[in-house]
Amino acid sequence: MTRRKLAFILIATTACGALALTAAHARDVPKVATGFVANVICSETFVSGLDPKRNLAETTDAMPGAGLITWAMDTEVDRQRKDVTVTLFGFGRSHAAYREGVGCTLEHGEASAGISLPPAKPEAALLPEIAGAAIVAPQTPQLAAALDRAFAEPAEPPFRRTRAIVVMKDGRIVAERYADGIGTDTPLLGFSATKSVISALIGILVRDGKLAVDKPVPIAAWREPNDPRHAITVDQLLRHTAGLALGSSLQASLASALEPVNRMKFMEPDMAAYAESIPLETAPGAAWNYHDGNFIILSHLIRDAAGGHAADVMRFARRELFDPLGMRHVVMQFDAAGTPEGSGAMMASARDWARLGQLYLNDGMAGGKRILPEGWVKYSASPTPNAWVGIGAGFWTNLGDSFGANYRVEHGMPRDAFFAKGTIGQYVIIVPSQHLVIVRLGRSPNSPPKADGVFDLVRDVVTATSTGARLAGGN
Repeated sequence: MTRRKLAFILIATTACGALALTAAHARDVPKVATGFVANVICSETFVSGLDPKRNLAETTDAMPGAGLITWAMDTEVDRQRKDVTVTLFGFGRSHAAYREGVGCTLEHGEASAGISLPPAKPEAALLPEIAGAAIVAPQTPQLAAALDRAFAEPAEPPFRRTRAIVVMKDGRIVAERYADGIGTDTPLLGFSATKSVISALIGILVRDGKLAVDKPVPIAAWREPNDPRHAITVDQLLRHTAGLALGSSLQASLASALEPVNRMKFMEPDMAAYAESIPLETAPGAAWNYHDGNFIILSHLIRDAAGGHAADVMRFARRELFDPLGMRHVVMQFDAAGTPEGSGAMMASARDWARLGQLYLNDGMAGGKRILPEGWVKYSASPTPNAWVGIGAGFWTNLGDSFGANYRVEHGMPRDAFFAKGTIGQYVIIVPSQHLVIVRLGRSPNSPPKADGVFDLVRDVVTATSTGARLAGGN
């Protein structure tokens, strides 16, 4: 059987699982699948320093159906050129290249232009130091038991594959642990936890009067008043109620390769231009639909406000967010047009993700300076109507009466918790009532919901650090 015939069988079989999608989308599957793999393997090989074979196996194992095609993928990692090329059945070729300071970019027939950064010159952090250089051992037996359980693997799949956990209480790390090959400074992909960073940067632009959450967004493609997209607001993009017909980004599986939003991410050199060209499926504000296009458009707004180039974005992000928080191991990644891939490609160490959580625990303050506008944290955690998963403005939330919020509370998460969440097991959880930030990064399937062990982790940590539990060196 020829490769082309095998590919046809693959595409036809996949398409049968999503009858509502067009044949045109099915033809995108090889390029989308190889683009995803190329980007992840490039990033976590050349930025994180992880073993590419193990990383590929763990990542695709966490995504239902991926095994149907990974056997036919050829993944070539060139350590000298620092790039990754992936093909499926010998075609559907995707190529991701590493560049110092900006991680990996998918290239589409030509090298990405204009993505270079000045050397980083970090300013003094405003957020108090969260730990010394050494890994912080759990400070009580209860915390040690919590981390033991979080890293323990079940006898049968689904496996947890926990990579990093950081627990902060009252602004200091009281427990952390890392998988082999990962340390306190290792940048790790946050996937959609990146959206919460984009939300913070949008908040800074709101603070400075450059954007308003309730006003139409300044997108050139929508400037005509008779264009129904002209009415889309920052709030609707943050809450996924803008109504653009880009499909869904809720699932991480082979079937999700058919979603048009993934054509945007893995086949288009200018992701924002593609997202902004899409018509409305529903009127702005009328319905909730989670997809990555909303945050790519927000990323475009940040790029424009910062100065128009990737280097401008990084200068802005460092000056206004990363440096004040002491986030020293962050890599923002960009598309070929220089727009940050703000839907799911930022990398940061587990400690740096915890520093982001601490900013939100501190109501947007760092060292007496207001980083986020007053009320932004409350706004971010406020529930979005009709969002059944329980989501706010750039963060997931347990507030409100959504199915997702109630489910999480029933399984041990506090009602006031809100969190950044990335697919296949990335979390930055803020629990104001307990003065806690919990970071968990790994490679776990999204379903069943308890596969990543986060419910147990949060419940165990809350119990171990609550009033009456003695923490050595705690505040």
